[in-house]
Amino acid sequence: MKIITKLIIFSVFITTNLSYAQTLNWANLQKEQRHIASLAIGLDYSLTLSVGYGYQLKTNFPIVVGAEYAMPSGKNLGDDFKTKVGGQVRWFRVGDFRFSTKVQGIFRRYENNYVRLNNFGADFSGVIGYYKPKWFLAGEVGFDKAIVTHFKHTEAMKENFAAKDGWYNPATGGNFYYGLQSGFSWRSHDLILKAGKIITQDFRTTPLLPFYAQIGYNLKIK
Repeated sequence: MKIITKLIIFSVFITTNLSYAQTLNWANLQKEQRHIASLAIGLDYSLTLSVGYGYQLKTNFPIVVGAEYAMPSGKNLGDDFKTKVGGQVRWFRVGDFRFSTKVQGIFRRYENNYVRLNNFGADFSGVIGYYKPKWFLAGEVGFDKAIVTHFKHTEAMKENFAAKDGWYNPATGGNFYYGLQSGFSWRSHDLILKAGKIITQDFRTTPLLPFYAQIGYNLKIK
């Protein structure tokens, strides 16, 4: 199979597997709330369900580490999924304005009738916004990079193309994203809303679905 065909397949893969990190209301998060469970539904080419867990470290400024698992809805649940491990730090505040960054390592899998892709990647983002104990509004800019991917082709693919299995590092495997996030908080609960646009890293090709949206819920436990 020609390399351009691999790049097209992989562009579809990375576009339909944008990473969503756990979103927090920093003004509502208390120091004694160490455990954060999350549940979210997102529009990421298909309807995507995700669950996550975060742990707030005992540090001078808020640091939350954690892991998440997400999979698209469909006929064969579990064939496609992504897992993320990483953390986020709220660096500083000026009045009610706060700035934070997130770093996550990603492993994701995508499978169809022709190929199975296993990918290692990373996600980096920054968030700045206005935070109050009961609500917040913030802007987010990030980059989701697919670093290396293993291709395992089916017999149907090999019968029609000179497809070779193995590890590849496609240059087009990445997306910039930007958008808004907002939420409402009460006691130990957060209701989160997110929406934004996606741009491929070459700034020339258009993603299959050039926007994303998500609604989520956090439960913070001492």
